[in-house]
Amino acid sequence: MDDRKKVLIIDDDRLVCNSVANVARSLGFDSSLAFTLEEGLDAIRSAPFDVVFLDVRMPDGNGIDILPQVCRNSGSPEVIVITAYGDPESVESALSKGAWDYIEKPFSKADLSQLLKDAILYHESSTLPQAALDFEKEGILGHSPGMKRCLTLLSKTLSNDASVLITGETGTGKELFARAIHNHSLRAGNDFVVVDCAALPPNLVESILFGHEKGSYTGADRAQPGLIYQANKGTLFLDEVGELPLSIQKKFLRVLQEGRFRPIGKSSEVESDFRVICATNRDLDDLVAKKVFRKDLLFRLRSITIDLPPLRERPEDIQDLTNHYLKRHSKKYGIKPKRVSAAFRDILVQYSWPGNVRELIHALESALAVAHDSPILVPKHLPYHIHVQVKRIAAARKQAQPGSLPAFGNHTLPSLKDVREEAVSEIEEQYLKELMRQTKADIKTACRVSGLSRSRLYALLKQYEIS
Repeated sequence: MDDRKKVLIIDDDRLVCNSVANVARSLGFDSSLAFTLEEGLDAIRSAPFDVVFLDVRMPDGNGIDILPQVCRNSGSPEVIVITAYGDPESVESALSKGAWDYIEKPFSKADLSQLLKDAILYHESSTLPQAALDFEKEGILGHSPGMKRCLTLLSKTLSNDASVLITGETGTGKELFARAIHNHSLRAGNDFVVVDCAALPPNLVESILFGHEKGSYTGADRAQPGLIYQANKGTLFLDEVGELPLSIQKKFLRVLQEGRFRPIGKSSEVESDFRVICATNRDLDDLVAKKVFRKDLLFRLRSITIDLPPLRERPEDIQDLTNHYLKRHSKKYGIKPKRVSAAFRDILVQYSWPGNVRELIHALESALAVAHDSPILVPKHLPYHIHVQVKRIAAARKQAQPGSLPAFGNHTLPSLKDVREEAVSEIEEQYLKELMRQTKADIKTACRVSGLSRSRLYALLKQYEIS
């Protein structure tokens, strides 16, 4: 059996293809060439590869567009994007879709050789047999490239105490990931303490986190240990860490550095040995730039960063999630499993899910309740706004003339990113208006239905000027 490493080069520049192939062969690796995207896809469908070099501008399309397909190849190759026309947006797009690295032409033989050796070494380490870890019971599942990357990172957090920062939109499963890390770590037998930073009362935040002695302030009729001390030997999970008051950040940084602190009113310090995991849906680098979040604290919190993709970017996971949560809900309510119509599944895949997985879970629970004794789930069992929104978008597409973009007229065509953001904003606004109508503007009910936190819901209502 030939166990030599295999490298595929997808580039329409034959000189570049041959140069990369020669470097690969000099390192003892097999190399294959493809001069179009179609040839490249045919190659990865027929054989597994360890590393794929992928050019951006190809005769039959943009290489970044096929990145997810390349990453899903049976060999799960490391993909190195190469281009002579680098720009910041394409770099971000490539890395977010699973590229291992992004390099610009021209590159030296020495640099290319080192890059290829590093990629092969990384690929070998990531494909070593590991103890099987099943995160399904935590509600974490998916086979999309984005989720595979997140699960790989998750598995690398379990044998150490490195601080972890979990980012992503509301409802993507940040707390599920945090609990999974704790439950499979060396601290699993101890407490997992949750701190909702957005809900901390400003006048009591220090007492809640650090604790206090009896009589240390008006109303302190007994001593309270504080959440940091309660997390001793366990895990402290700071949810929505971007909301942590600036006045507390310096004190918390000292706790992370020294492992001890002084509760309010206490003359001596106490120690607490805990692991910290944080989650946020905000851009912490932007908060640092605005001087509302400490840069030194951010460095301490993100030893490992797991960026969870929104559900709209991993539609291939929706069927697995649907099957899992329908089974869980059916068991919870003691009802017979129901069949799912093709039309029901189509609606789930086509909807944009602004509330992400949390919204999907609530939608499925609602559908089961509405379906009642029906043996099959159909689109009308879904929440009204989901069904209507998908049908409206489908109708609008049918009305559009093929090959034309009348909305833009003769003006310069906007970027795809701008168009996407505008479309998502329109959908979010429609959803929020319908949400407030159905819940009669009851914030508690609206949070439960949408899966949004109270602070996030208020922020969106303010953004779209919905009263």
